[in-house]
Amino acid sequence: MPSHQGLPHPQRAWAVLTVFSGLVLAVLDGSIANIALPSISRQLGAAPADTIWVVNGYQLAVTVCLLPLSSLGDILGYKRVYRAGLAIFLLASLLCALSVNLPMLVAARVLQGLGGAGIMSVNTALVRFIYPPRSLGRGIGLNALVVGITTAIGPSLGALILSVADWPWLFAVNVPVALLALTLSRRSLPETPPQPRDFDYPSAALSAVVFGLFILGVDGLGHASLRLAGGAGLVAALALGWVLVRRQHGRPAPLVPVDLFRSRAFTLAVGTSFCSFMTQMLSFVAMPFYLEYQLGRSLHETGLLITPWPLMVALMAPVSGRMSDRYPASVLAGGGLGLLATGLLSLALLDKNAGNVDVMWRMAMCGLGFGLFQSPNNRAMIGASPPERSGGASGAQATTRLLGQTTGTAVVALLFSLDRSGAARMALVVAASVATLGAVVSLSRLRDDKATTHGHAAAEPDA
Repeated sequence: MPSHQGLPHPQRAWAVLTVFSGLVLAVLDGSIANIALPSISRQLGAAPADTIWVVNGYQLAVTVCLLPLSSLGDILGYKRVYRAGLAIFLLASLLCALSVNLPMLVAARVLQGLGGAGIMSVNTALVRFIYPPRSLGRGIGLNALVVGITTAIGPSLGALILSVADWPWLFAVNVPVALLALTLSRRSLPETPPQPRDFDYPSAALSAVVFGLFILGVDGLGHASLRLAGGAGLVAALALGWVLVRRQHGRPAPLVPVDLFRSRAFTLAVGTSFCSFMTQMLSFVAMPFYLEYQLGRSLHETGLLITPWPLMVALMAPVSGRMSDRYPASVLAGGGLGLLATGLLSLALLDKNAGNVDVMWRMAMCGLGFGLFQSPNNRAMIGASPPERSGGASGAQATTRLLGQTTGTAVVALLFSLDRSGAARMALVVAASVATLGAVVSLSRLRDDKATTHGHAAAEPDA
């Protein structure tokens, strides 16, 4: 794949709008349906426990399809996979809105997850070819900004829609946005040359089984009645995962990017990312319980007190993206996770006498730390892969995020099953510990960053 210097203006602006529109859809539909589950249960006459699959079906489909579709992006070109994902997402959103029973809705959500995976699997790969290399950090920072804002407003937007319309409109509102993005994508997105080789269908199927078993196994550990089955699922996932990795060794462009893990920089960026997103989900799931039960705040106060976290992430993401074009990712990401760990530990040490300002500035510190970490680490992960493997790196990035979040959620559930009274506070302590581990992993890249910087400086006179 030839060196790409980014798209010219105004095509770059239209491409950015297209990519961000698809990203908003995929991220938003991962969380917006949660708030509608009671309404869906009542109107479709389904048991509340069964409606959980409206959320789980989407997340499971996204996770198991990310790596196969990112590999397909390397083979066919990222634009084709992205547009196919948008088209599937559009069709599935219509089917969700028209669903008349729970099985139809869950099936449509699984199809929607397939479309979301098509969007997310090559999203960062497209950003790499939209922006010139010197501005890649800025582009990834804006990407993180869109994800942060979308995640923050998801529940509020869902509540707003439900206040004026029935739950099908949560999915119907996707249609005009998806149509716009699909129309713009035809001319605006960069054309990346396909890499003619066969798609590894057996490995794709095995990958789906491995990640499906892992997610279901981790989820099962958080429930006392499913703990044995969850443990068995995890053992099976690890065994089949070993078989999958063995299949991938020696292949020039494997579906599971084991070739990229030969790069120390890529491996450490993935490890840092896993720790950070596990920390994020541990905190987000436990925080409402902590604020309400341990600190005695009302439901309304809880929502307001959590707001500084996503707000600071959104404000910091583009700033840290620009910084990552100039400063080492190891320092920025490590420092950010250090701030996050400090904020979480200080929150865990609060008592009922703490004022709202005491809570809010600690929340802001957590958001500042996470926002400082995210863009530099993502840039380091993509930058550590060759351009022709951008799809594999993009898929690995998205998969790591989802696996970290899944693990964090399961750990909270496990803590609540062991000690309900103190579980929320303990979850924050565990989250701070995982963030500290992530900071250590990130800072261990400092030697590699210095070597890269010196190498660039030495090559500069010849350029």
